Amino acid sequence: MLTRRQFGLGALAAGVLGTVHTGTARASAGYDYTARQTFDQFDRDFHAGGGVGQPTDLNEHGGLAWGQSYVLAGFIRMYEAYQDTHYLERLITNIDLVLANRDSERGVADYRGESLPAWRAMHPYTVGLVALADAAGRPVLEVRSSVSYADLTSATVLAGSAADRFTLEVKSSRNGATSTFTDLSMDPASPDYAVTKILNAYPTPNQVTARDLDPSGTTPPAQGTNPLVSQPVLFAVHTGMITYPIASFARIVLGTPKLRANPRYRAKAVEYLAAAKAAAAVHDREWRQTDDGGGYLTWVKGTPLGYDGTEMPTNQFLALGLTYAEIAAATGDPVYADRTRRMARTLARELKTNEKGAYTWTYWPTFGVTYNGFSAADGISEFTPSGRGAKQREDLSHGAIDVEFAALAFRHKLGFKGVDMVRLAKTYSKNMATTEPDGVPTTSLYVDGTGGLAAAGQYLQAPRWLAVAQWDPATFEHARSIYEARALVPSQGSHIAGVAYLNWAARRLS
Repeated sequence: MLTRRQFGLGALAAGVLGTVHTGTARASAGYDYTARQTFDQFDRDFHAGGGVGQPTDLNEHGGLAWGQSYVLAGFIRMYEAYQDTHYLERLITNIDLVLANRDSERGVADYRGESLPAWRAMHPYTVGLVALADAAGRPVLEVRSSVSYADLTSATVLAGSAADRFTLEVKSSRNGATSTFTDLSMDPASPDYAVTKILNAYPTPNQVTARDLDPSGTTPPAQGTNPLVSQPVLFAVHTGMITYPIASFARIVLGTPKLRANPRYRAKAVEYLAAAKAAAAVHDREWRQTDDGGGYLTWVKGTPLGYDGTEMPTNQFLALGLTYAEIAAATGDPVYADRTRRMARTLARELKTNEKGAYTWTYWPTFGVTYNGFSAADGISEFTPSGRGAKQREDLSHGAIDVEFAALAFRHKLGFKGVDMVRLAKTYSKNMATTEPDGVPTTSLYVDGTGGLAAAGQYLQAPRWLAVAQWDPATFEHARSIYEARALVPSQGSHIAGVAYLNWAARRLS
């Protein structure tokens, strides 16, 4: 077993996108991205180098969800490609370290004060807040900001026109934006009552809302500057991304007689299955299902993040759907099977066929309030009181999660048909696959082929679409050419997964 000291904690960063190291002296000789020795070398280098996405990351800034989860998924693909238990051993080493950093193991809690068997996150995802106190030290006003990187925001109280009045400035040091509210009162009967006046001004540059912490009093907060603090939240998308390969290990071992007969592998499979179930159960309160057979997840109102009270983006609830599907396949449990089928129906209804015979869809589900818009009078969201409608298309990177789910549901006979797989493969090969003006392979940003050419953080995610490559081999060829054209040396977990997927697809297509 490798220890935490051997891995090193490294620096944490948010999200799947990061610095790309290409064209180095070592890479100039070229790599065969479909060869296992290439993957094995990248695996060794990645873990020896430390940095974002190590199995010892805490996920408080997304390092596990958007880094190590992809490495674990890569080991699953490499085992499936080569049937070599070396990759199961790699999984055990890393999964044990990942599970050791669950909130319940670390003794840390989410915003509700609950220490649960999952992985909390804060900066840059969650609402920042601060309780402003009066001159006597009593908390009187909670100020919140739902912008990303909210903990780089501060609230400054200035003098007002009278002793019982004050001006509030909420400023972000990240983007320099300031939201200013003048001559506020803490008297609920005043037309300048702070909570109402701030709400009526929404959306301001830093998306500020407020809560009265002393409704019976009228004393204003003391003058001064106070930093906002991002709140810890358990995200279903993070839980899903992390537990998907953990549940996959259990499904593979328990479904393979030779592996199941190995006491060590069997014990680990049972342990990991229980861990995946426990983590998934953390989000049971977010589950919603419809009478017509659909199912999805919402953010419970009051969860300190933007768009609390609304439906999650499609990719975010489908990430947990990946875990549901693997648990269903490993156990036959009808609850997980039903949830997977319901999510599959929900996704299927979002998919639209274009003139190329490919699918297109949007980032936010079209049946939801975020997509369609809502007002403060609707009382839907505490931290995002209103929304004008967010109708952006799904992008390549997030869409890869959707496609992974659809292919997994299809393979486990829990949703979709072969024609759906063909159309999803064409989404890549017909809609997104393209070249830069000089002929270098790249992709468009959005799944419908719009949005211009994707940046590196997007087009380097192309191999994650190879779950559907067998229905259109051009998908595999193009995704491989993206890595080859740049002599990519992986610098993050998703690149490791990309090389694993190229190995996996090459063997399935041969």
